[in-house]
Amino acid sequence: MKKILFILTLLITISSNAQQNNTPYEWNWIKDGIWLGAGLGGSAYGLMLIQDKEGITMAELNALDKNDISRINRWAAGYNSESASSISDIPFAVSFAAPLVLLFNDDINDHTGQFLGMYLESLSTTAALFSITAGLVDKSRPYVYDENLKMDRRLSNSGQRSFYSGHVAASATATFFAAKVYSDYNPDAEGKFFIWAAAAAVPATVGYFRIKAGQHFLTDVLIGYGLGAATGILVPELHKTKDASLRVSPTAGRNFSGDDYRGVAMSYTF
Repeated sequence: MKKILFILTLLITISSNAQQNNTPYEWNWIKDGIWLGAGLGGSAYGLMLIQDKEGITMAELNALDKNDISRINRWAAGYNSESASSISDIPFAVSFAAPLVLLFNDDINDHTGQFLGMYLESLSTTAALFSITAGLVDKSRPYVYDENLKMDRRLSNSGQRSFYSGHVAASATATFFAAKVYSDYNPDAEGKFFIWAAAAAVPATVGYFRIKAGQHFLTDVLIGYGLGAATGILVPELHKTKDASLRVSPTAGRNFSGDDYRGVAMSYTF
């Protein structure tokens, strides 16, 4: 009888712990601390590169020719719209708030620290990749080809940061991170298609208006979209742990001494 009570107590304890730790992810303070530190450090280094970036000279500006641009991008050369730039900031801001809505989910809210840690890790990774690239690569934005634009803006170092779209990359990281985490916590939930569709649509909208604003060419947006989405998905995926599984089943047989036995078998896999 005492053995049965012990087994029942053990089962209740394991079941309770499983419910309290109902998360598909794991966090390692050493590995994740290094990762997060590298992301933040890389972002700071990239910002330094951007600040020290030089603009183009008048001779280089006069040498620019739309015909030198690939066909996939040429149509956007000369685009310039302040209103489109302002509109792009709306879905851009919404995308950052999207993952935070998941905290209204009780299971995710119970692991807020882990969730926010992964989110910050995702954003810092995207920020590091973008800022370092933008600081090292010189590529004129579409608006630089607008001959009616003020000369000081065309010559500024900001005009040489077309490759690649940081707005789209960050937006895609946030929305795809939210969709990935929601799906991992709710693998059998209905309507996941709409979650992923919204995750894809928001950064696409940002990209559309960034092109109309003359900030980026199509390939800049596509590359930013791909890198951002990949980061938003891969960071949670790399944190996933195998689901723990406790199985209890009746068993019977004959032991090595020839005696028959009956009992309960318990296995725990993780």
